[in-house]
Amino acid sequence: MSLRLRFALLFTIFVAIVLLISSLTIYFLYYSYRQADFYDLVKSEGLEFYDYETQISTVKNRIPTQKLQMLHETILWDEALFLLDSSGKIIDKIPDTVNYHFTTSFLAHIKKVGEHHYQENQRQFVAMYMPQTKHYIIASGVDLVGMNKLTDLRIILTIVFLGGLLLTAFFSFLFVNGALKPLRLLSVQMKYTTEQNLNKRLPERKTHDELWQISQNFNEMLSRLNTAFENQKSFVHHASHELRTPLASMLSQTESALNKKLTEQEYKQVLQSLKEDELNIIELTNSLLLLAQYEKMAEQKEWPAIRADEVIYESMATVQKMIPEASIMFQFSSLPDDEKEILIKGNEGLLKVAIINLIKNAINYSTDKKVQITLVPEKQNMKIKFENTGTVLSSEEANKLIVPFFRGANVQKVKGYGLGLSIVHRILQLHKGQLTYEAINNNLNCFTIVLPKN
Repeated sequence: MSLRLRFALLFTIFVAIVLLISSLTIYFLYYSYRQADFYDLVKSEGLEFYDYETQISTVKNRIPTQKLQMLHETILWDEALFLLDSSGKIIDKIPDTVNYHFTTSFLAHIKKVGEHHYQENQRQFVAMYMPQTKHYIIASGVDLVGMNKLTDLRIILTIVFLGGLLLTAFFSFLFVNGALKPLRLLSVQMKYTTEQNLNKRLPERKTHDELWQISQNFNEMLSRLNTAFENQKSFVHHASHELRTPLASMLSQTESALNKKLTEQEYKQVLQSLKEDELNIIELTNSLLLLAQYEKMAEQKEWPAIRADEVIYESMATVQKMIPEASIMFQFSSLPDDEKEILIKGNEGLLKVAIINLIKNAINYSTDKKVQITLVPEKQNMKIKFENTGTVLSSEEANKLIVPFFRGANVQKVKGYGLGLSIVHRILQLHKGQLTYEAINNNLNCFTIVLPKN
């Protein structure tokens, strides 16, 4: 069963239950009202009959039953009236042909309660005891008009129930069909979405409801997937190009060495050049493996607390061994009063890789091999600034810094593959942090790491 049919059926069943309860309530309320109203009418007829017997007729001058029946205006259908004395003997009755037997226990009950209502089949009875005269009045009749009205009401309610049910089923199906249209479009879009048509989008509803949100989220997901596929294509293209260059150089040098007779010194030069190309390939491969590793690394639920200054000092020591001529300076923006102010939660090894990359970049792309590191503790975040003197980046270049293999105009003769900041970006993503760039003046660059303390 389809979802729209299920929704329409459930809504129809719900409305059917409401209609059924409403119809039954109306029917039984009218039934109770009709019954109570007719009991009052029967009682009124019985009292009128009693008044005729006690006030108009006398023992010496009794009105014959036929004349009394003519004086009494009959209102009830199949009316039967009885007047009994204290012993239960029938004094008078209308009509004369009617016969009923009333037991002593029944009359005793009437005397005790004063008034009693009961029903036999469709005939309703009202029995009363008059203590003044010690007489019993028993009146009865059939509410033919009320029963006919009850039958008509039953027919009307049945028609209304069935008609309402059909209309509800029809309109609920139309409503659900329209309401679920975006979901059907979403299903079709998902079915035919491939990496070749990720630019297609669902039409978004004007009403800002849940279905509009689903359409918007799906379109945003397609945009993210499209960006990811484009980045992947760009990554594969640049990676292939960067690997092909040193391999082509190695092949060219090898063929040249094989085709010529070289001296021992020349062979050493060729082997040294091949070694440099091999080291470049290894460095590039390691960087690619790091990127793949960080892409697949699952986020930990709870990072351990580490001191930011210790991570920076260890990273500085590592870079100093790699680049002895570099000048790396470190300072606090303000001295912390408590050790907790410089604690952050994160993976120490990954953060060292990120800081080392930023220090090396600052040194390699500076004019004086100097870098200034500043630790800025804040209430919610921890900032680490890396400042160097050199050519500043344009706003367009700054927006592409984290794109793999992208290199700015300030690279000059510095070797590299444009993967360092991509690795830093992936590491900071795992820590829910971010990397920003700011050109302070014409020759001063500032990269800032922002990490949440918790």
